This record gives sequence, structure tokens and C-alpha cells, in this order.
Amino acid sequence: MTTVRTPAGWPATEEEARAVQDALRAKVVLDEPGPAPGTGHVTGVDVAYDDERDVVAAAAVVLDSATLDVVAESTALGRVSFPYVPGLLAFREIPTVLAALEALPCAPGLVVCDGYGLAHPRRFGLAGHLGVLTGLPTIGVAKNPFTFTYDEPAAPRGSTSPLLAGTEEVGRALRTRDAVKPVFVSVGHRVSLDNACAHTLALTPAYRLPETTRRADALCRRALREAAPALTED
Repeated sequence: MTTVRTPAGWPATEEEARAVQDALRAKVVLDEPGPAPGTGHVTGVDVAYDDERDVVAAAAVVLDSATLDVVAESTALGRVSFPYVPGLLAFREIPTVLAALEALPCAPGLVVCDGYGLAHPRRFGLAGHLGVLTGLPTIGVAKNPFTFTYDEPAAPRGSTSPLLAGTEEVGRALRTRDAVKPVFVSVGHRVSLDNACAHTLALTPAYRLPETTRRADALCRRALREAAPALTED
């Protein structure tokens, strides 16, 4: 378990955070296909909060892309580094997520975030932010469409429909189980949208949500339960 302090110079106001978003968003790479599904590693990251104690736990879980077996995992615990502001949630999570990734004993490969990439009001959600800071290929797979619109995909698994901001496609609604509510896939960094959807299907052989998200969610919640009391005594 890594314990994280808020980095020096971390944005403290909405204006500062938006300025950082603007500067980093220009560095997003959208013209690379990314790794092929079923090759190398794929890593899920997720966070859990204890708002009463002002604590956040992050987890990173590396899977073998071909078998979905766990290769490695790590956790990090820290203070919440930014207030809750819609559209700026990455600033609450990035320090601990980065620490969890850095603690891994192997290369993470593709990183799958439980959240958004381009499907974000400022086109720079956690997946994009994390990708630019690390240089890793990243995608976002969200449970809900945020503020965007979509038509229901056809019922069979693998069906998609555009996730739209007006007429702009910012992601896709993807059916990972027959006739079950879709997930919402968007590009983060160095991955195409087609490939992001293919990865998401490869990661959902049995459940609606990717195995990366399911495993990272369970791990960060466990880490928060076990370690939060010790942190609050610091």
C-alpha cells in the first residue's frame, strides 16, 4: 500500500484546474489505433472514497489480455486532493491513481478507467488526463452516459450506437450483454474508438462491466476499509 500526499502546486481552484485541462487536452493523441485486444497486458484503475475522513483509495489491477487472469495489483491511499466539482473529478483522483500505477511491478499496457475520456464536457475526462500524464494508451468505460445522448443499440451483444454531444460523436453506447443496458465507451489517449469498443467486448465475457473495472473496484474498496483508519491517525 502506497500513501500519497497531494503534490506541490496541485490546482486549488476551479480556474486553476480548468487551465491545466486546457493545457493537457492539447496533448491528447487520437490518431493511433492502440494495442490489439487479446495481446499484452490490460489494467483497470478505480477509486473509492471515504468522504467523512476525506480519504481516497485507488487500485490498479493488471490482467493478461488473452486469459483475463490477474498478473499484478497495487493500491494507494491518500487525501482527497480537490473538492467535488462536476467535470473536474480527475483532480480528486489522479494523484492516488498515478501512485497505484507506479507501484505495479510490471508494465500496465492499456489502461481502462471507470469513467470518461472524450465523453466529457471539456473533452478531457480521467482517461485522457491519465493517458497524457503517463503516455499510456487509455480508454474510459462508464456506467452512465453523463450529459450526452444516444439511441438504444440493438439488443444483441456487440451492438453500438453513437454517444452524441449535439452532432459530435464523443463515444459509443456498447451492448456487452444481450438486451442489458449498454456501457459507454470513449477514447482517452493513443487508442481508436473502434479498438476501445473491441477491448471492452473482450473484457466482458460474462458481465456487463469489464473485468478490469470489476476487479479494481473490489480491490480499492477493500483497501479503503482496511487502511483508512490508519491514515486518519497521521
